[in-house]
Amino acid sequence: MASVVQIVRGVVAPLTHTRVFRWAAPTVLPVLERVVTRLSGGRVQLSGLLVPSLVLHTVGAKSGAVRDTELMYTPDGRGSALVAGTSFARDKHPAWSYNLLAHPDAAITVRGRRMPVRAELLRGEEREAAWRLIEAQWPGYRGYERESGRAVRLFRLRLQPAGIRPPGAAATGGAAR
Repeated sequence: MASVVQIVRGVVAPLTHTRVFRWAAPTVLPVLERVVTRLSGGRVQLSGLLVPSLVLHTVGAKSGAVRDTELMYTPDGRGSALVAGTSFARDKHPAWSYNLLAHPDAAITVRGRRMPVRAELLRGEEREAAWRLIEAQWPGYRGYERESGRAVRLFRLRLQPAGIRPPGAAATGGAAR
């Protein structure tokens, strides 16, 4: 399986740096992700075939509505997930990053398991160390930051104790729909 993933990465990675990919991916990939995620009951993500992926559940910064976003993540080696707001090298930060700044208590779903997290915006050397880990997983990924002309927001998503209710969780602990 690992060799299949390496082959697929070797073919797909160069495509992710093209203008066509950056133009089409923001529209096409979320739709494909939702279809695969629904068909698999949340256990499989399309992007997860290439890199570790999660669904981030945030509260809208302005609307207060629960928002779900499929993202690539990098394990930090200490039980937390690193996520980068690259937004396919667009010049604006992705909406989910504004949501985390306004409401850092969130949740993630990884392989069908939902967990509460607290987001922390990374700065300085901690941010640089995070970029090194991300690029070890997906070489060239920081190129999106250079191409966007902005400092990409990097967050560490720290797992929280089970007693903390993530966005969308009902008082009984179940997920709201």
